[in-house]
Amino acid sequence: MTEGLKVTGLNKTYSNGVRALDGVDLEVRPGLYGLLGPNGAGKSTLMRTLATLQQPDSGNITLNGIDVLAEADQLRSQLGYLPQQIGAYPGVSGRSLMERFAWLKGYTDRKKRANEVACLLERVNLSDASQRAVAEYSGGMLRRFGIALALIGSPRLLIVDEPTAGLDPTERNRFHRVLADVANEAVVLLSTHIVEDVENLCGRLSILTDGQIVATGSPEELIEPLQGRLWSSVIARGQEPPGDALRILAHPNGLRVIMQRDQAPQGDYVAHQPSLEDAYHVALKTSGKEIGV
Repeated sequence: MTEGLKVTGLNKTYSNGVRALDGVDLEVRPGLYGLLGPNGAGKSTLMRTLATLQQPDSGNITLNGIDVLAEADQLRSQLGYLPQQIGAYPGVSGRSLMERFAWLKGYTDRKKRANEVACLLERVNLSDASQRAVAEYSGGMLRRFGIALALIGSPRLLIVDEPTAGLDPTERNRFHRVLADVANEAVVLLSTHIVEDVENLCGRLSILTDGQIVATGSPEELIEPLQGRLWSSVIARGQEPPGDALRILAHPNGLRVIMQRDQAPQGDYVAHQPSLEDAYHVALKTSGKEIGV
């Protein structure tokens, strides 16, 4: 694969002995690609490594034929990165901060820089708020502003780390539309623990836990093997759920229990239509690295 992002055998162990990445392989073509996993799975370590903010112990990374580890500066000229947290000096306006970042990205011509900033602020619907201090932005505005910063220079690789955490439904939908628009032009790697974000946006995804990829495919490919093999039942409050339940969800009448079986379990179980959330939990359970159900 020459076009897109390719990661081969990526390993990273920190000085405290935590193995954050354990032989990670990825192939990502232009478009939106999801990286799904629980907190502590290694997603942020992978994102920082791809963004050249830290070096892996071993492995290879290429973007459109560029050796990322050997030619980090060339990659950075094509990179946009939105981390989990964005900071700003008190009193600095959105437009002023955008201007500074654009200058750092090589827009030394004042007119071209102003045009780039104006276009990006319009793209993320922040033109009217551009003179306000970034520190006063709401959570959703701040995430959209972060995307505008990351898009300076039309990057070929856009990395977004937990972008919708804490956003209300309206802001999440607005943010989703921005990401989908960007994905027409670049590789967009969306790292999150929110399954719904990946299900709504990404044609393909990988599930990462304990530094390892445990499943890869489209949402449909991951869901298909579970057809006819999931069952659910509502149990009363105070009743003990089965110890081998795949998932246990809150329900107005008690708890909804989802079981994975080739045939319906004994009791009041009915067929359950599988979702990506179910496939996610099956992948974690099969890997032996299950989180709480």
